[in-house]
Amino acid sequence: MGSVENKTKNVVVLGAGVVGLTTALKIQERRAGYQVSIVAEVLPTDAKTTRYTSQWAGAHHVLNVTEDARQQKMDLETFAIMWELSKPGTETEQYFKRITQTEYYSDKKFLPPLERFPDYKVLDQDALPAGIAHGSTFTTLTIDTPNYLRYLARRFTSAGGQIVRGSVQHISQVLEGGASIFSTQPGNENLHLMPGAPDAVVVCTGLGTRFLGGVEDKSVHPIRGQTVLVRAPWIDFGRTIGNDDGWTYVIARRSGDVILGGTRDVNDWYPRPRPEATRDILERTFAMCPELAPPEVRAQREPTIEDVLPLVIEEGCGLRPGRTGGIRLDTEWRRAGAGEDGRKIPVVFNYGHGGYGFQSSWGSANLALKLLEEAMDGKY
Repeated sequence: MGSVENKTKNVVVLGAGVVGLTTALKIQERRAGYQVSIVAEVLPTDAKTTRYTSQWAGAHHVLNVTEDARQQKMDLETFAIMWELSKPGTETEQYFKRITQTEYYSDKKFLPPLERFPDYKVLDQDALPAGIAHGSTFTTLTIDTPNYLRYLARRFTSAGGQIVRGSVQHISQVLEGGASIFSTQPGNENLHLMPGAPDAVVVCTGLGTRFLGGVEDKSVHPIRGQTVLVRAPWIDFGRTIGNDDGWTYVIARRSGDVILGGTRDVNDWYPRPRPEATRDILERTFAMCPELAPPEVRAQREPTIEDVLPLVIEEGCGLRPGRTGGIRLDTEWRRAGAGEDGRKIPVVFNYGHGGYGFQSSWGSANLALKLLEEAMDGKY
């Protein structure tokens, strides 16, 4: 493995969502032998758009409802890292909020392995709302997603990585030319001289993988999620109800903003908030959490949903990158350049996280790095 460590390897990561940023950061910080460039059309510093799902995420860390050992391992690894980042007194604490989370389930079949969280406690049956079969509380964290994404980008570039704005039409473009083919595009003029042909490519393009030439994974599909952002700094907890119809949740952020949700509409491509969905979200969350009304109102009278409407800051929706079969994490060897004489380089795939990109991000990045290093070390 000595020759690998003595020669800098040029790695291109496609995609700058939470999965792409975390994976690129993990590779860049792994060892001095990697020089990583991210290529993405939309970046964390851009205005919100449905073409960039990560900015719309809630997001809180609650383990997946799954018996998939790989998925649970990714979630737990991610929680451990985020728990350390959220440690009081650290510079990164500002991107997280440690909270007491209450989870209600109408059917125990929905129940994830929540006992792995700190301070886990099962609620007594007589303390549960009507129609609820199981309830528990535990300590977890929420993520201020827009600011956390910008933090990941800054940490990546501070470690020597480069972020390049570029629209990749076909993976062959990057296999042959690397990130350097986008260096003359507007916004990239101040980048340092970029390396040419890559030694490896990592695909973290989320929903865009369905349309990425040379990949075009049709098992990737949108899971549309609509949310409402309100200003309610008095909410310092999280609360969720899960049932056959989906999830109703209240996610408090450190900033004092609170995410209310949500919807889960598979194969729904509509890119704008629907007013009827906004009203439904407000009604469901208020019924579950009347504390959303301002304290001064609740001190004087019984609150109504009309007391919450003035608190609304934003309505939004994102297209979660779902994938039939779950997250794709594997390696293919692709030929760079035209003809049969072009060299073959490894392409590592890490996409299809659905609504669990943030809570699986570090764990899936660890697996992607492992695949990359096995390819670089000649184990394929």
